[in-house]
Amino acid sequence: MDREGTNTWRYAAAGSKIIVAISPQEIDIIKKTKRELNDLDKILGLLEKENLDLVFIEGFHTLIAKRTDILKIITAKDQTDLERTLQGTVPPVLAATGKVAENVNEKCFGEIPIFNITKDGEKLANLIRSRLDGI
Repeated sequence: MDREGTNTWRYAAAGSKIIVAISPQEIDIIKKTKRELNDLDKILGLLEKENLDLVFIEGFHTLIAKRTDILKIITAKDQTDLERTLQGTVPPVLAATGKVAENVNEKCFGEIPIFNITKDGEKLANLIRSRLDGI
């Protein structure tokens, strides 16, 4: 998105705090901060006016793991990585995915289904839909 040499990168390097890039199919708003955002509620607050039904958050495990109000899909490289990630994660955990789906024979890890996105992406999408229908 904001790579060295692009106009948006030059604007940021010149000191712009907010940069807006517009093309026929998208608008990118880059907001520079001097500190790392480490408060999930503040991050979600940035999206509040967007009236979104669903927000996928990648990363931020330490901010999300202990929250019971966030439905989680865990990505892992292998079973050991999945076990390690789940140790500090409280429910609800909807599913697991990532390379772990290619490296295990089982379709579940305990009660948690494991999905190979390439083969079973639609099944995971249906699981997400069914869970959201109950909310």
